[in-house]
Amino acid sequence: MILLHMADLHLDSRLSSRLDREKASLRRSEILHTFERAVEYAAEKGAAGILIAGDLFDRSDLSVHARRTVEQCIRRHPEILFFYLKGNHDHDAFLSSLTDAPENLKLFDDRWTNYRLGRVSLWGMELTAENAATALRTLPAEQNTVRIVMLHGQEAESAGSRRSDPVIDLRDLRHRGIDYLALGHVHAYRRERLDARGVWCYPGCLDGRGFDECGDHGFVELDIDEENGRITDRFVPFASRRLHAPQIDISGVCDTPEAAERIEAVLESAAIPPEDLVKLVLTGAVSVSAGIDLTYLETRFKDRFFYLTAEDATRLQIDAADYYWDESLRGEFVRTVMADPSVPEARRASVIRLGLLALSGEEVSL
Repeated sequence: MILLHMADLHLDSRLSSRLDREKASLRRSEILHTFERAVEYAAEKGAAGILIAGDLFDRSDLSVHARRTVEQCIRRHPEILFFYLKGNHDHDAFLSSLTDAPENLKLFDDRWTNYRLGRVSLWGMELTAENAATALRTLPAEQNTVRIVMLHGQEAESAGSRRSDPVIDLRDLRHRGIDYLALGHVHAYRRERLDARGVWCYPGCLDGRGFDECGDHGFVELDIDEENGRITDRFVPFASRRLHAPQIDISGVCDTPEAAERIEAVLESAAIPPEDLVKLVLTGAVSVSAGIDLTYLETRFKDRFFYLTAEDATRLQIDAADYYWDESLRGEFVRTVMADPSVPEARRASVIRLGLLALSGEEVSL
């Protein structure tokens, strides 16, 4: 038996924090189509079901297109059971829009719900602020099954987390006869042993949306041997585009053109496909006089990729003592900033850098 485990699709996410309207619209369509492609993959594999462990959607005001596309995907494949457990980003907009729910759409609520597929016994519960503290301990006992449990929340080794999201205390689920704990909420693939019998796994998001979601994304394919009660799982990369955040050490560069040469070398060795999204992270120590122009660097490299941005994470090579006896306006400025307790220590270097550039007549971008 084949099952797919996916989570955190965040369909219909606005994606407007970085992308312009046209590219945000394109990415929303691509991520929605990635879900369609994953369903077709499941059909080609003869999968019995798809486990959606939360955050299928991203907001309550869903577009008609997103709602109908997901509904049609489900209805087109009556041979596949869709097990949909809502996460903390899901609302009732999708389900309430259905005039009649497809028979192959299986849902959960805030109590343990069980579905059987041959010898496979699938349990799931939607965690809430009210039930999260005690719910896991109430998982019913079971024997002679291949047991899968679906949950959405942050795994932890204790319930002492101060996070607002539901916490899944793994201690409450150990030695409970679980073969595979199908989780959602963490956007990167993670898989570890739960106990001697089973494993817990986050498939990660299906398609990355921001630069905190770099690398491969996709779903987990479960191959279940019902006769022997064994589950083999493997991660399947499936995203339409990847996100990259290469770090470029520009220590000691004299100017922006030299920084561009360093970036060129890193991009050439990284061989990033042109359809991907890139954030150049500049690191290292640079002098005040280097005057690195991020706008220029973005303009120079942006046409190579679907999207590109640059971030200055360098530190300034500046010794305030060099300006101590400087009687110029530059020296007075540096001494004032260094003595001002309202300027945080972590920001002093950048404030001094911008100020000295401005005093030198350079255009400063804030």
